[in-house]
Amino acid sequence: MVTKAPRRMASAVVAASLLVLGLAACGGTTKDSAASAPPAAAPASSAPAKADPNAPIKEGLKIAFLPKQINNPYETIVDKAGIEAAAEYKGEAKEVGPSDASASSQVSYINTLTQQGHDAILIAANDANAVCGPLQQARAKGIKIVAYDSDASKDCRDLFINQANSEEIGRSQVKLLADMIDHKGEIAILSATANATNQNTWIEFMKDELTKPEYKDMKLVKVAYGDDDDQKSFQETQGLLQAYPDLKGIISPTTVGISAGARYISGSKYKGKVVLTGLGTPNQMRQFVKDKTVQKFALWNPKDLGYLASYAAAALASGQITGAEGEVLKAGKLGERTIGKDGEIILGPPFTFDAANIDQFDF
Repeated sequence: MVTKAPRRMASAVVAASLLVLGLAACGGTTKDSAASAPPAAAPASSAPAKADPNAPIKEGLKIAFLPKQINNPYETIVDKAGIEAAAEYKGEAKEVGPSDASASSQVSYINTLTQQGHDAILIAANDANAVCGPLQQARAKGIKIVAYDSDASKDCRDLFINQANSEEIGRSQVKLLADMIDHKGEIAILSATANATNQNTWIEFMKDELTKPEYKDMKLVKVAYGDDDDQKSFQETQGLLQAYPDLKGIISPTTVGISAGARYISGSKYKGKVVLTGLGTPNQMRQFVKDKTVQKFALWNPKDLGYLASYAAAALASGQITGAEGEVLKAGKLGERTIGKDGEIILGPPFTFDAANIDQFDF
């Protein structure tokens, strides 16, 4: 968590469309070794060979959300919406997770949820590989695995609920910043953690976008990591601005990073001189938009991301879908979503927030 922004019309149309779109996203990991994870078990062989789209959602399903870290405001919004969605289909849902965003910190929670016999585990993976072994062991016991926000390795989960197209998030972040700095100057990226699947994917598309001729006068000087920690992200922002006195802009595709960066810039000599954009929620960024620290930023609707992930888990556990490409997920008030390649379901396109529209939204 989203768009990370993403990370974007009459106001009524905008408000209605946001319910089905996206653009924090967010989150990441530290460089803990994946070698410490338990060896991978064989994929579950009990998964149905064919979906039954007419099967009813089973009542009393037990599902659990495992965010990158339990105290991440963005993740809290996502998971709360998913828990509320479970009540619609008469399931039991909860959120559990670590207080830090390290790779290994999620492993013990996966193991516990497996032992407790949950029907589905939904995970925003801190490290795609470090959690793979435990997830495979859960799948071997018939537990369905849905990754959301930040993907796990493809062979360790059944579905990935992506907040928006990864390429669109990455490229749109560069375009957004470029327009605000006239396509000229040094720029930096303030990411979450070095192993975060979503962050790294977006950053690769950012780097590729910057190779286009229209960005010839822009230079990426640094990718910094705030580890999805507010204070570290604040300090990394300060460090970037001190190390690169000619810096014109910063992209922070993480809700923790962009809000911490805005807080630093708003009280510094760089306010009005250095452009900050990225992925954030309207409620956390409103004050910085109104005091003109931030002009524009992006995100998807994190409530819809959690809602969609919850229904995906229920559909998997009920046999309505298996995760195969081309199957159709019935997602309550969000309607239908077609499963794409590698078990990916996309929530919707990025949406841009600015002073003209930010007060229309409350999340």
